[in-house]
Amino acid sequence: MIDANLLRENPEAIRVSQRARGANVELVDQAVEADKVWRKALVDFETLRAEQNAKSKLVATASKEERPALIAAGQALAAEVKAAEALANVKEAELQEIIWKIENVVIEGVPAGGEDDYVVIREEGVKPQFSFKAQDHVALGESLDLIDIERGAKISGSRFYFLKGWGARLELALMNLALDQASKAGFTALITPTLVKPEVMAGTGFLGAHADEIYYLPADDLYLTGTSEVALAGYHSNEIIDLSDGPKRYAGWSTCYRREAGSHGKDTRGILRVHQFNKLEMFSYIAPEEAEAEHQRLLAWQEAMLKLCELPYRVIDTAAGDLGSSAARKYDIEAWVPTQETYRELTSTSNCTTFQARRLNIRYRKEDGKTATVATLNGTLATTRWLVAILENHQQADGSVRIPPALRPYLGGIEVIEQKG
Repeated sequence: MIDANLLRENPEAIRVSQRARGANVELVDQAVEADKVWRKALVDFETLRAEQNAKSKLVATASKEERPALIAAGQALAAEVKAAEALANVKEAELQEIIWKIENVVIEGVPAGGEDDYVVIREEGVKPQFSFKAQDHVALGESLDLIDIERGAKISGSRFYFLKGWGARLELALMNLALDQASKAGFTALITPTLVKPEVMAGTGFLGAHADEIYYLPADDLYLTGTSEVALAGYHSNEIIDLSDGPKRYAGWSTCYRREAGSHGKDTRGILRVHQFNKLEMFSYIAPEEAEAEHQRLLAWQEAMLKLCELPYRVIDTAAGDLGSSAARKYDIEAWVPTQETYRELTSTSNCTTFQARRLNIRYRKEDGKTATVATLNGTLATTRWLVAILENHQQADGSVRIPPALRPYLGGIEVIEQKG
């Protein structure tokens, strides 16, 4: 949720942000007007209530003759106060309904535009040059008995799969490597719930334009999460947290679920775009003035993980229209996928400033004892999709796959996954 003070003091900054996103600018004007109406209704209510309190005191000191008239006037005034309070509440609700539709204010320097308007910040690593015809991750996964898509579809439908044998172990190795890296960086490990309440899902900003991608269980009024970011953001909801020793950092490991609505026909082969996957997500609660520096730290931890897996990649500054409603800035890291001859997203990290925390009522106590809204940031450190890049970039001429040294200790020391027999 946007800062009400910013709405009153500099609504043009919000308009500029909405334009950059390609979002509804008129919402800002509606919010400004609704805020004025609500504040006037609130003043009218408080004025009447003050008058009511003053007249109540007169009743206590009035003579017997004066008291009936004062009581009657007080009763009439009480009805006015009740009506004024009800009106103020209605106007506040109308204001909140508008404000919740306005997306987070993007940080200065974020590229304007949509999905294709990103800016490449840097490219790292060396793209493999094969002396043989490269196989895609599906062919490799099937020949090495790592992935079983046919049986996944048989029991669950399209975009489901089994990871099998070394394939299952490779994903667990990846996740454990990521968890160890996060722990070294000071993150507390959490295995999070994957079913959350509507207010938590809404608070993190996932019930907006992409709500149709979320699985919902109406009988329980619960949502299946597409990222542990949702549970991690809700972890400290309605709390005042202590940041005196620095930011609170959590690494959430969970299974994730996405309907992939609107992606029919896209990436139907393999495990690049699926309905169920595992993910390790970093999440930080931090003082707002430190959020941009924390964002760079999250990005650096992600890049370090890509380098441990020896994957060529590029970092992009995502355009405003492709951020998602909660993010003020987002960096994506895309790994090279040889058989597609392009980069594909493996991770992203978002600075959500105070947007999510305002919705979820998460504050911290400053040095002067006053409370303020905290900033939240998130960043993926490993997910099932990484297997696509690992298998394809590290394949060898005989159809085997070389294991990067950083992953080997989690796989019993094996250096190569090769065909049996």
